[in-house]
This record gives sequence, structure tokens and C-alpha cells, in this order.
Amino acid sequence: MRIIGISGSPTGGSSTDILVKSILDGARSSTAGNDIKTVFYRLNEKQILPCQACGRSPEPDFCFFHDGMDEMYMALAKADGIVLGSPVFFDSVSAQAKLFIDRTNCFRPPDYSDSSGQTFKPPRLKGKKGGIVLVAGEREKFDSALRTARGFFIWAGIEIVFELTFRTKTLAVGQAQDDIAKLAEANSCGQKLIAAILNN
Repeated sequence: MRIIGISGSPTGGSSTDILVKSILDGARSSTAGNDIKTVFYRLNEKQILPCQACGRSPEPDFCFFHDGMDEMYMALAKADGIVLGSPVFFDSVSAQAKLFIDRTNCFRPPDYSDSSGQTFKPPRLKGKKGGIVLVAGEREKFDSALRTARGFFIWAGIEIVFELTFRTKTLAVGQAQDDIAKLAEANSCGQKLIAAILNN
């Protein structure tokens, strides 16, 4: 079983990174731990072109353009569980997370065989399980960012098993590391994800 954690934080060692990694730890600590491989990705380390809205299906490829998303497409295709984390900036996900989400538009390629209107083929990641991690400051709201993150999972056909939010109190990096209760919740989310995959 393969679980991937994707962080859209621009800052290494951020609370987003910490919570996503804690979820992966939880997945490995589940009863199926010996059979679970986890991989952590930081989107800020990838060179990703913004979506160019090609309007055509790139099948059998995931996209017409080849850049840092190639590795992410392969990781998503092979994964059984997918965790996406992001800080909340201006009440939405980070630029890094939004670039990633936009480039997964072709997980539901357009179906031009149907002349009745704009229709799409079935989601290419249907049947996979996943979860959302959002980290916000005191003044940010989660609602809009949650809608964006949920949109990715719904569009790609990934069932959302959990949504984990964390509110920071200062601008200090990595505050989640000192929040024992939140780390335990994240660990539990990882175990919950594995249970959902096994019960599929």
C-alpha cells in the first residue's frame, strides 16, 4: 500500500509539513504498517507550469506539458491514499497548492463523443482515498480554502476520509510541533485513512 503526502507550504518545516508527515506516521503505525510505503512531497521544490487550459484531452498522458508535475502524476496514479496540505493565504490555498490543483484538471478529460454538451470522462483516480490538511492564522478563514481543496478531491474522484485544520497563534514557523493534541489527531487521521482503504 502506498500513501503520499503533499505539502503546498512555501516554508520548510512549517506546520503544514509537520501535520502531513504526522499523518504519514500514523498510517505507518496502523495494523497494516509493515505493508505501507509513504512518500512526502513539497510542491515548492517542483517547477510547475500553470495550467494552460488546452481544452483537449492529453490521453494517454496526464498533460501535454512535461515539468515537475510528471513526478506528481505518477505518484498520484500509484498511490492508494493521498494527503494534500496547504497553508491558508487570503482565505484560499497557497499558490503552490493551487498550481498543483489546476494541473490535475485532466484527471477528468473532456468527452467529445457526447455532442449534447460539455461532458467529461470518469475521474482517472476514482476509488482512491485521501484527506485534507489546512493551516491558518488567527485572521484567516478555512471555508474558501476547504472548498478549493475539496474540489480537487471530488474532481479527481478521490474519496475524502478526513479534513484536519490547525490555527496558529503567531507567525513562528512549525507551531504544530508543540501541539501534542493536534499531532495525535493527525496521527489518528493517518490510521483512519488506512482503515478506509482496507475496508474499500
